[in-house]
Amino acid sequence: MVLAVSFDIYISADVEADGPIPGRYSMLSFGLAVAGGFDGEAFAPRDPTVTTFYRELSPISSEWVPEAVEASRLDRERLSREAEDPKVAMADAADWVTSVAAGARPVLVAYPVVFDWMFLHWYFVTFAGESPFGFSAALDIKTMYQQKARVTLSAAGRTDLPSELRSSQAHTHNALDDAIEQAEIFNKLFVWEGR
Repeated sequence: MVLAVSFDIYISADVEADGPIPGRYSMLSFGLAVAGGFDGEAFAPRDPTVTTFYRELSPISSEWVPEAVEASRLDRERLSREAEDPKVAMADAADWVTSVAAGARPVLVAYPVVFDWMFLHWYFVTFAGESPFGFSAALDIKTMYQQKARVTLSAAGRTDLPSELRSSQAHTHNALDDAIEQAEIFNKLFVWEGR
């Protein structure tokens, strides 16, 4: 009997939103970058700048938090006029994830994953009918570091990373830039032996 080989493909994600929760507030942009894959034995990192997806979205709500919009450096008025309808963007993103996964299980990774997962999952389900990541295919980079470094969660922020785990990319609050940055961290951390 031949057993099917399972393979995870890790897709780094970053979201820029205008508030703390989806629905009441809007996801303004998101970026996805393929970080690598794992078959249970061998990890295969990929250059995260090669296979990427980025969209800016039209806001879905009139509520927003000024500090959140300022951090994203996105203009809500411009997005209302020019950005993609969330139905189109999320359908395109779901197709892209399915295509790059090519039969593997897509796993969303982020630093930390909880905020980005919350928005992406809600948007996929609301505007595309379902998420290509299912209801639970997510891996938290922050928790990976916390466990391998054997530190408390409050000492596991991006600025706490040792130099050998840091990305060469700057954290810009552009969703694609930050997805690429996180993918680099993930690839280094996956093979890091820890402390």
